[in-house]
Amino acid sequence: MHLDKFIERDYPQLISWISSEEFNYLWGGPVYKYPLTIKQITAHVSKAEVTPLMLRDNELEIGYIELHRESESTYRLCRVLIADESVRGKGYGKVLVNLAIDHAKKAFNATTINLAVFEHNQNAVNCYQSLGFNVIRKEAGLRSFNGDRWNLLYMELNNI
Repeated sequence: MHLDKFIERDYPQLISWISSEEFNYLWGGPVYKYPLTIKQITAHVSKAEVTPLMLRDNELEIGYIELHRESESTYRLCRVLIADESVRGKGYGKVLVNLAIDHAKKAFNATTINLAVFEHNQNAVNCYQSLGFNVIRKEAGLRSFNGDRWNLLYMELNNI
């Protein structure tokens, strides 16, 4: 498996993976409105601070992740997604995150990686903790979906 640049021909694939408004918010937060569109993706990934990447196994698309530059040495993992529900929970998320961390180190000389994840997304929280990320802050109830308040955990990995 390897990371490739996420390019325009990949946009329809990403759109097909976002199956509901709730999943769109869980995955993308307030950045994207449901339904996801090529226009939204184009506008977002064209930002200089965003590096979108696709996880591939040969030519099969497995997942998506973004590196967001916060400073010269700090990058945020955003919009982490293993596409096929049938393969979630089988370690692909760890592979995706590890490859993104490695890319951030090699391509950008990153020394700190952080992320934000909704607290109730326990599979993702467990994945990040197993890779050494620590919760550094909790934002209680400032985000909501359909009237339900969602807590946001901020996690960080230092000295990568």
